[in-house]
Amino acid sequence: MSKLFTKQELRRINLRHMFGLQLGHNYERMQGLGYFYAILPALKKIYKDDPEALDRACRAHIQFYNTTPQMSEIIIGMNVAIEEEEGIAALETATSLKTALMGPFAGVGDVIFGVIAGTIFGAIAGNMAIAGSTVGMGIWVAWNVAVLFLRTKLFDLGYAQGAKLITTMKDQLAYVTNGASILGLIVVGALIPSVIKLKIPYTFQSGEVSLSVQENLDKIMPFLPQVILVLICYRLSKVKGMTAGKLIFIVMIGAIVLSALKVVG
Repeated sequence: MSKLFTKQELRRINLRHMFGLQLGHNYERMQGLGYFYAILPALKKIYKDDPEALDRACRAHIQFYNTTPQMSEIIIGMNVAIEEEEGIAALETATSLKTALMGPFAGVGDVIFGVIAGTIFGAIAGNMAIAGSTVGMGIWVAWNVAVLFLRTKLFDLGYAQGAKLITTMKDQLAYVTNGASILGLIVVGALIPSVIKLKIPYTFQSGEVSLSVQENLDKIMPFLPQVILVLICYRLSKVKGMTAGKLIFIVMIGAIVLSALKVVG
């Protein structure tokens, strides 16, 4: 296996990710800029002799990205290992894995680091603080320091597993890429009905007979308005000059106007 990076270089990438992932957080790319900031030194070293490949890799890694920061350590570790070994040939595999894993990892990470651990250690620290003890504060600080140590180990785990993926499944990378892409599409598809809130409140009335548009649409296909909205946004995103910011603005204005006209709710 290639040894392009020293332990010190890997640790610097890990630290850039640990403290820089949330930098530049925005509605267009979420953590995309922070992720790009963290992985940029690795990309520069991997593709130092190929400016065109470096440009492709930079464009790929600056796209939308959002997951639990602690779990993201595994993803960036895998990305570095995969591209270190195979270079631009594995870029699609790296980005597909990144896209596919960020959703499931967010579900696991939010529960572990955001809910369970935060509730347990936060409750202990809060109750001890109310009782006048400063030990609770120490417990909370100790937990957060432990998380930083754990994030280092998760990065190392991702890097080791990414390298293992390349060395043991080199001939099956196409299947891994396709599988990761399919998983990513499934995750995005599942988000449509759970995140997008849209219904058609209009009801046709004729004498004593009423016909609900939304109820009939649900009989055709549940969450049909949400699916149509996503397809429209997808088509608009392909229009030349369209950006995520512009698309968000269009959807916002459209929602306000159509809600005022009582076409959607």
